[in-house]
Amino acid sequence: MSKNLGVGIIGCGNISAAYLELSSLFKGYDILAVADINMDNANERAAEFDVRAHTVDELLAADDIDLVINLTIPLAHVDVSRAILQAGKHVYSEKPFVLSLAEAQELNDIAKTNGLRIGSAPDTFLGASHQLARKLIDAGDIGTVTSGTAVVMSAGMEDWHPNPDFFFKKGGGPILDMGPYYLCNLIQLLGPVKQVTSFTSIVRKTRTIANGPRDGEHVPVETPTTIHALLAFESGAIITLLASWDVRTTNHPIMELYGSEGTMSIPDPNFFGGALSVKVNDEDDAVEHEWDHPFAVPNFEETQANYRGAGLADMALSITAGHAHRCGPEFATHVIEVMTAILTAGETSQVLSMSTSCERPDALGPDQARALMV
Repeated sequence: MSKNLGVGIIGCGNISAAYLELSSLFKGYDILAVADINMDNANERAAEFDVRAHTVDELLAADDIDLVINLTIPLAHVDVSRAILQAGKHVYSEKPFVLSLAEAQELNDIAKTNGLRIGSAPDTFLGASHQLARKLIDAGDIGTVTSGTAVVMSAGMEDWHPNPDFFFKKGGGPILDMGPYYLCNLIQLLGPVKQVTSFTSIVRKTRTIANGPRDGEHVPVETPTTIHALLAFESGAIITLLASWDVRTTNHPIMELYGSEGTMSIPDPNFFGGALSVKVNDEDDAVEHEWDHPFAVPNFEETQANYRGAGLADMALSITAGHAHRCGPEFATHVIEVMTAILTAGETSQVLSMSTSCERPDALGPDQARALMV
């Protein structure tokens, strides 16, 4: 049996608890240590999950750490991931991978030069519902996908998040914060994007925190919060992406794909499960589909399937076996180019062609998913 990869975490915020708690579900890696620029945060998280607490430099120098998960804020992703690679360790980054195509290409060059791997969240597209959608689309259940809609809308984070500042700075906003979930799923279903255009706006120049110790404090908004984008895929499909933090209520379906033979309604790609339905053109009613996939089993708050870490397990096992991993650098780089092009198109009123492309990640059926799990 191959030895599990030793894994460390840099960044001990809220999301680190999910990685640490769910790591016991998966094969291929063991989380051994955490680090943070604030040692109080590192010590608290280490005590909670019985792992070591290090400074960032100590973690990067640790001989038993093969791979580091980068859970820092988006603006720090490129610097931290660069340091991880330069320390001779593989890196798996939270989304967004980086904040520009140039940053992605720089990291990819360092990784290739040093024989290292890069991976990036989100891995929710590996969830049961989204992989079932992949299976049905590939089987032709709705024919050729010609168009579709993807909608992520809310009022923003200031009502519930005590420190929402970074959501509204450069590197935040609904495209870079939530867009990875939607674009990763669309690209794994339909293939790479060819061209994009968009209209964007900053609806309010400030946001008012409405909870916690900073209640009533104003936060400046530096990035678009309403984006209407058109995505032309290499397959010929055209998708409308609506992303906004200026909407109180909506009845839009979260994701629908329209094919020559029917329509598919896909659940929220921010989650691993949910109801998937298909209405074939000559049928009266939509039919809900499900399958025996381990990532459909509720394991969070009784009703939700949460398998964050699946992409990391796939990466760790792929490193050991010597084959490509699903949340890989070409995929993550293409997603970054699409997202940043959407924002640039909104500033310049242009139609932008992509300079990158990617293969669809391999499908993850029930047997392949079980092979990732303890």
